[in-house]
Amino acid sequence: MKRTWLLFAQAVTVLLAAYFVVATLKPEWIHKRSTSLGGVVSIVEAPSGAPTVPATGSLSAAAKKASPAVVSINTSKAAQRHPRSNDPWFRFFFGDQADQPQVGLGSGVIVSTDGYILTNNHVVEGADEIEVTLNDSRHARGKVIGTDPDTDLAVLKIELDKLPVIVLGNSDELLVGDQVLAIGNPFGVGQTVTSGIVSALGRNQLGINQFENFIQTDAAINPGNSGGALIDVNGNLQGINTAIYSRSGGSMGIGFAIPVSMAKIVLEGIVKEGQVRRGWIGVEPSDLSPELAETFGVKADAGVIITGVLQNGPAAKAGIRPGDVITSVGEKKTDNVQALLTAVAGLKPGDAARFALQRGTDKMELDVTPGLRPKSPIRQQLPNNE
Repeated sequence: MKRTWLLFAQAVTVLLAAYFVVATLKPEWIHKRSTSLGGVVSIVEAPSGAPTVPATGSLSAAAKKASPAVVSINTSKAAQRHPRSNDPWFRFFFGDQADQPQVGLGSGVIVSTDGYILTNNHVVEGADEIEVTLNDSRHARGKVIGTDPDTDLAVLKIELDKLPVIVLGNSDELLVGDQVLAIGNPFGVGQTVTSGIVSALGRNQLGINQFENFIQTDAAINPGNSGGALIDVNGNLQGINTAIYSRSGGSMGIGFAIPVSMAKIVLEGIVKEGQVRRGWIGVEPSDLSPELAETFGVKADAGVIITGVLQNGPAAKAGIRPGDVITSVGEKKTDNVQALLTAVAGLKPGDAARFALQRGTDKMELDVTPGLRPKSPIRQQLPNNE
């Protein structure tokens, strides 16, 4: 037994001596071993205060330029009381119906140092109170200057100093494949930037708005992004995000934005005149089909066929008849009903415009003086009237 303890003591002494020699002559051997047990790790750090150079292809500069001008919009609407909510029997069976205000969330874009903000009409429609929150955390009460349901656009105004303003781009120069960023406040999580490309241009006949000429993008757009900015790689505004195609309620890679060229017309019309003045000629158009062409006896393969003309309307006075096929308005070709609606709406009421059309086998041109586009009662009379 005594011999065993002696051997043990000698072994421990040798191990301690070996550890002392290694720690003195080769300390890195011990440090390597200890890194896995929380020891010191050798790392390389960038110098403090060193300038940061954006990576190649980074869109951070565009986002930094445009983000301050994109705002979050919170709306509230008083709850609608049930007509019998004060009836004791109603309250006995259905309980005391608490008046909970309806709240909404969206985004907007500051386009003027005067405080004008572009957003979607559906974001502020029917709202009793509108609160605008800037990216720098400032808050202001938003006032509706005017709305344009036909394009789903609205103009708000806030009273604050030193407002950041976005730079308007030229959406007519966009090309499919161009990189774009969508900026907004999805689901209320805070300002968010997503990237993608222009997937298509001139999308229409979607049934979203009366006048459709959407930019389609795969940049992620979600609830709360409505009214936010679609910008290019230079940080310039190219569109107002307005809708998505989705089966789940979230982004599926198909989003739509109203081109800034259209939004600018709406903005100027509302600010200057309180409304958007659009042209109207009083016709009922339909997309040209072989059946309609045969019915009206017209030999045309392109254009929009007129199936009805409002009596004493601008078109009737100019000589347009049912069965005529309108092929262009001014310099704009009209290959479908939406193209005709948009072209006519862009005309200035009272100023004559040249219409190219085909009647039977004859091609002709007529000068039509558009009137001011009527309100909804006339549109209900002629479902696709223009």
